[in-house]
Amino acid sequence: MARESGTKLVAQNKKARHDYHIEATYEAGLVLTGTEVKALRAGRASLVDGFATVKDGELWLHNVHIPEYSQGTWTNHAPRRVRKLLLRKDEISKLIGKTKEGGLTLVPLSLYFKNGYAKVELALARGKKHYDKRQTIAARDAQRETQREMGRRLKGRSARED
Repeated sequence: MARESGTKLVAQNKKARHDYHIEATYEAGLVLTGTEVKALRAGRASLVDGFATVKDGELWLHNVHIPEYSQGTWTNHAPRRVRKLLLRKDEISKLIGKTKEGGLTLVPLSLYFKNGYAKVELALARGKKHYDKRQTIAARDAQRETQREMGRRLKGRSARED
């Protein structure tokens, strides 16, 4: 059987990009059991409450929900168990220094398969204040409006004709 190639997105945490300023992103492997891999291949997972911590020089992923595999037996996994992340030692030491700095946290942005291996995209992020979120929404709306107006002008219409 040939190995999978390319990437297949399983889950995405869109709320994280709204709630945090993303400083840097890292790609980490996951240590999973067989039924977790099968549940992920079925395209079921949730990263909404997920976060990563550093404990004893290792990275651990918390609160990521991978539901039980429907055809699994007594060997099924716990849906919200703590999972180990695989990163190079120098990247882990960098992350330890950054998270001890204060105000920074590790948040999963997406969960996907890359060349057959389960990967998670981790973000080193700083929480946004409420006014930052409003500014982001206002900037996005302004950008959308300018794109809409540019499209109208290219088509030869003005905003008053609509």
